[in-house]
Amino acid sequence: MTKRNWKGTTTTVVAILMGTSLLMNGQAYAASETSLTSTNEQFDQMVQDGTNIDLTANEESTSVSNQNKQSDGNTAFSSDIADQVISEGMKYKGVPYKFGSSKKTTRTFDCSSFTQRVFKEVGVSLPRDSRQQSKVGQKVSKDQLQKGDLVFFRSYGSSSSRITHVAIYAGDNKLLHTYGKPGVTTTKFKGTSWEKRFELGRRVI
Repeated sequence: MTKRNWKGTTTTVVAILMGTSLLMNGQAYAASETSLTSTNEQFDQMVQDGTNIDLTANEESTSVSNQNKQSDGNTAFSSDIADQVISEGMKYKGVPYKFGSSKKTTRTFDCSSFTQRVFKEVGVSLPRDSRQQSKVGQKVSKDQLQKGDLVFFRSYGSSSSRITHVAIYAGDNKLLHTYGKPGVTTTKFKGTSWEKRFELGRRVI
């Protein structure tokens, strides 16, 4: 009887131990499930709170930064071309003015054949006539003029907006153009009769 009771006790103990083990494992598994569920809930809450929007904002910020860098590069490139335009134009300083000069010659210029020639030498194509040139590129005001911009004028003393002259803004309040006896020359812009005759500016580079 004692032997049988010992066996029965042993069996009972083993069963209890196995049950306890199973229970513990079950609790551990349940704990793992609870931890995973909690992590997922936290992630979902982060998304709802706008964490994903912050990531998007960071991406947009990077994109805007890259666009600004590209814009800066384009500005520098335009500035280089403007310097080339002024440099090319100054090579012709003193060349005589002749109304209706052929675009094929550099021995004489009128105002629009001069601008057409200078811009052509830096790879920018312009129409032959000043009024046609006043319709290309981006319109800019007097206060927005930058080096290399085309500047258009009406006739002296006229109230008409009809374009009769074109020059190149050379920076530092100077115009590079050709007219009358000086031929190709530079003149001051603001505070002169040229400013009073100003109609519009055009940016073509």
